[in-house]
Amino acid sequence: MGIGGVKVELQVPAEASKADGTIAGKIILTTKSDQEVKDIEVKVIEEYTTGRGDDKETKEYTLGVAKFSEAFTIKEGETKEIPFSVSFAMLKSNNDELKEKGGALGALGKVGAFADNEKSKYFVEADVDVKSAALDPSDKKQIKLV
Repeated sequence: MGIGGVKVELQVPAEASKADGTIAGKIILTTKSDQEVKDIEVKVIEEYTTGRGDDKETKEYTLGVAKFSEAFTIKEGETKEIPFSVSFAMLKSNNDELKEKGGALGALGKVGAFADNEKSKYFVEADVDVKSAALDPSDKKQIKLV
């Protein structure tokens, strides 16, 4: 099942603006056999890591989602390009909120962020729901938000 199925490639810029709150890109689908695509979901994800060593903890937050529910068939050897734009909203940790206040509270927020070893990585992920596939194909690319 799913051999010669749909292959997903995500094309996104290396970086995007936090202020814009939108990421535009392309999903490129190819297949070695006729396949029916039921829907496509594109997500902007933040992987937020705190702590060090054994205390390291990673949480995943969805910052934005775009869904394309129009089913279509992709033929053998065909390449389909689907442009997309997904809006997202940034989340702030308690330390980030303190840093923005400035002054003594801002310094406290910076120290807290350093002590907690806060790090965020951002990704764009595309999941393609294929009718006959046991495991739906997907692609995930890291993006820098500036």
